[in-house]
Amino acid sequence: MQLRDRIGIVTAGASGMGRAGVLRFAAEGAAVAVVDIDAEAVAATVKAVEAAGGTALPLVGDLTDDSFSRDIVARTVEAYGGLDFFWGHAGHPGPAAVEDMDPALLDLAIDLNLRTIVHTTAAAIPEMRKRGKGGLLYTASTAGLAGSPRSPVYSMMKFGVVGWTRSLAKRLAPDNIRCNVICPGGVDTPMLRTFLARPDAPPPNMDPDEMVAARGKQTPLGRNCEADEIAATALFLLSDAASYITGAALPVDGGMTA
Repeated sequence: MQLRDRIGIVTAGASGMGRAGVLRFAAEGAAVAVVDIDAEAVAATVKAVEAAGGTALPLVGDLTDDSFSRDIVARTVEAYGGLDFFWGHAGHPGPAAVEDMDPALLDLAIDLNLRTIVHTTAAAIPEMRKRGKGGLLYTASTAGLAGSPRSPVYSMMKFGVVGWTRSLAKRLAPDNIRCNVICPGGVDTPMLRTFLARPDAPPPNMDPDEMVAARGKQTPLGRNCEADEIAATALFLLSDAASYITGAALPVDGGMTA
């Protein structure tokens, strides 16, 4: 087992890529705190982990609350005795518009894409130092590696996540805390449909399922990514198999950024 006896936290862990990661990490021996605002989905994810013989802690709350973003670390440490890894996966597409954007959506995007990971990371670092090592992992996007004309605000946020990760990788290397970021392309989840079908997005405007299918066909591999493929990448980066990898912004995009 690649994560035997390790303790971790996954935000937005009750659906899509985050849920796939929770299930994968637990199957590899980790005790995982499942953080999400959807109480029913959290309960279902924890039940699935436990049914497979794993260990999971339900943590339901709103990550736009700074105190909750920090408290998830304390609650995980209280439950399991320490912290070895954190995957900051929560995010929000934000407004597609630039002119006449909805300022409330802008604020929400800042909170969920940037602010929450700062608070959780700040709380996590001291706990990882106590363990003598740790793994910090974040989710950005290919829009954090190349500009997105359909979503400049989202792209700005995800460039920020990449910059944050690379800076922390250098800062925390003496503590043996590795920091990496996954940059997915199109992943076949409900969130992709929400992202592509935002009402303020520029043309072409199509049926969400048609847009998802069209996006997949545009990749060199000819399909969208599956959530479990992101989970497998996350497992690799958090495991000892990636022990010499830090500061990496890894595209998982079917060759789109090639």
